[in-house]
Amino acid sequence: MNLSTPSAALHDKDRQYLMHPFTALAEHERKGPLVMVKGEGVWLEDSEGRRYIDSMAGLWCVNIGYGRKEIATTLHDQAMRLPYYHSFSSMGTDTSILLAEKLIELSPVPMSKVFFGNSGSDANDTQVKLVWYYNNARGLPQKKKIIARQRGYHGVTIVSAGLTGLQSMHNGFDLPLPFVRHTTAPHRLWQAEPGQSDAAFVARLAADLENLILEEGPETVAAMIMEPVMGAGGVIVPPPGYYAAIQAVLDKYDVLLIADEVICGFGRLGTTFGSEKMGMRPDLMTVAKGITSAYVPLSACILSEKIWQGLLLGGERYGAFAHGYTYSGHPLAAAAALTNLQIIEDEGLVAQAAARGELMHRLLRESFADHPAVGDIRGVGLMGAVEFVARRDPATPFDPALKVAGRIARAALEEGLITRALPQGDSISFSPPFVISEEETAEMVARARRAVDKVFAGLHAEGHWKG
Repeated sequence: MNLSTPSAALHDKDRQYLMHPFTALAEHERKGPLVMVKGEGVWLEDSEGRRYIDSMAGLWCVNIGYGRKEIATTLHDQAMRLPYYHSFSSMGTDTSILLAEKLIELSPVPMSKVFFGNSGSDANDTQVKLVWYYNNARGLPQKKKIIARQRGYHGVTIVSAGLTGLQSMHNGFDLPLPFVRHTTAPHRLWQAEPGQSDAAFVARLAADLENLILEEGPETVAAMIMEPVMGAGGVIVPPPGYYAAIQAVLDKYDVLLIADEVICGFGRLGTTFGSEKMGMRPDLMTVAKGITSAYVPLSACILSEKIWQGLLLGGERYGAFAHGYTYSGHPLAAAAALTNLQIIEDEGLVAQAAARGELMHRLLRESFADHPAVGDIRGVGLMGAVEFVARRDPATPFDPALKVAGRIARAALEEGLITRALPQGDSISFSPPFVISEEETAEMVARARRAVDKVFAGLHAEGHWKG
């Protein structure tokens, strides 16, 4: 393996051989990649030697920061001891057993069993299969529809991409599949009526859900999947009382709740799980990303005892449980997860995420509240977003063709900052590693403001924004 390839050669080889996810393919063919070669703490370095603050922790996931030797040592030691064994047919490995125990101990509501996968996407596909199997075992073969929310993000596999409530992820892929339904997102900026109180907005959202269930037929609706705080759809924090109102509707119609904790889990919101922060009572939980801080791929479905008993009942009817992956409970990934969770605990990183989040949100408000194109500053814990609008009152979006958030993300790179333009609307997001310092947090926000100023000066010069 040659890691000393010159930057220009890497760019050429990339265009020649590599297909990138979530990328404008033709544009990439022309312009090529930005190649990262090194990371430490919250900093990344590209193949040209430029350094960046990674305000997104990769993709909401490198929670303990880059370059942790503890994880490298764990991976080396585990690879030398037992690099792989499967978990089919009652086989197991010590690391996956101990990790499952740890996840049950950490769960915010009583849970019973853990099923391991490789990514949040495959875990959410697994959740749907578990729900179907559970209802078949109960003698409810029609109860199969899954409700998600507009703007929700749940993955990119065939089922999970359909659950995702972002139209751009359906276009060209014949998605969603027929059993998927979407209900209203709890996004005040665009969904609440002018002057509507939180209580009235919550009541309408609950009514929207109940009406959808009634229209579909409660006997056909199996589960609802929700992120505690919606990530890629805009860092959308529901208003107070939302989850209690939604839970009441789900309970009324015997609809299971799947909490998608892929982003929120393991400290991102300043609590171990987002369900704890938001007062959710899930029957099933999906975790990934922060479980290993993305050092190696790993996901898990965490099941309540109610679901587990349904699966046991299914076994009596259908025989051995015929689902799983070659890499389910991979010993390397499980060992990395155990070390990652120990680091988070030993260094008090959940509390640090909460503290850095308070600072980040204060700095974002101080830096952006006065900007005439800022329509919303939102978030919770170490997770935030700034949304830009053409007019504040009434809130009016920019022409999508202007790609305002995309321009800001590109300008931020020039400032040595990695942020992300979220796929619906004009929002940029912030989700840095928990290890970010106070000084780095301030520098992150300052660089973002400089990028915004540069972009809006350009929009003004082009006649697209009056200021």
